[in-house]
Amino acid sequence: MALKIERIYTKPADMDGYRILVDRLWPRGISKEKAALDEWFKTIAPTKELRQWFGHDPAKYDEFKTRYIAELDANPEREKFLELIKSHLAEGNVIMLYGAKDETHNQAVVLKDYLDKIL
Repeated sequence: MALKIERIYTKPADMDGYRILVDRLWPRGISKEKAALDEWFKTIAPTKELRQWFGHDPAKYDEFKTRYIAELDANPEREKFLELIKSHLAEGNVIMLYGAKDETHNQAVVLKDYLDKIL
């Protein structure tokens, strides 16, 4: 089964899988019905301080990635999140949703790479 990422503001490309929002803040203008989520795991997202420091500036992305991975490693919810992902991957696809406009430089990309290395 596959671990995927998808921007929540685009029309769902794939509804075949467990859909989990991995942003700390609820995306503006998205209703719970439109989101079609199975779960919102906001505690796995970057902290408010890191998110504000990054500000979606591509020039800061490499440092953001380093800091976010450090946060993930120290996150008390990490194991719970890993178990959730593993259990759903055993049954089918997992689609992690995010709200950032930049589809290349965001926390979901970092999180997917991180999970790909440890799962």
